Amino acid sequence: MLLWINGPFGGGKTQTAHEIARRLPGSVVCDPEHVGFGLHRMTPAGLRGDFQDLPVWRQGVHDVLDLTLRKHDGTVVAPMTLVDDGYFKEIVGRLREEGHDVRHFALLAERETVLKRLAERGLGRGLKWESFAVAKLDHCLERLSRPEFGEHIRTDEVSVPQVADTVAASAGLRLTPNTDSALRHRLRRTWTGVKHIRLG
Repeated sequence: MLLWINGPFGGGKTQTAHEIARRLPGSVVCDPEHVGFGLHRMTPAGLRGDFQDLPVWRQGVHDVLDLTLRKHDGTVVAPMTLVDDGYFKEIVGRLREEGHDVRHFALLAERETVLKRLAERGLGRGLKWESFAVAKLDHCLERLSRPEFGEHIRTDEVSVPQVADTVAASAGLRLTPNTDSALRHRLRRTWTGVKHIRLG
């Protein structure tokens, strides 16, 4: 099974994906962003745009997920913002057509909630560090609220472990109990965030 965790930048996708993987034995996180980062590193700076617009990114993400789903004996979790209908069909739709069990979830929150989260992960620079995410926020929230991007999960007033529980329950999966204290949960979130800082 593939769990595709969608949502706006700063919406909690990566945190949720790693929380699920931590509490679901045998699961693995396959982050489509890494394919894009690799393509950017191969491309001269002046030619770098949104890597999702590159057909090779969409093909590569499909191929890696297809391989992992066929060869890995466990749940695959992919945290990635994907709001273009055509691109969504090229990856998620194609995987489904090929017989893979793909469950898609869009994590949504109020604009103010997402901006607060982006500011918190801005390494002391606030939203300046997250200018790309802020610029895309309204578009992402509008597109992801559409029915074709269901199942929608509101995350304003719930914790990451609770979001993970909701995703797992909807997919018919059972996570191990969350035994983190408040402090340990905060430290875990911080460490996950640090490991996934975008340096360009």
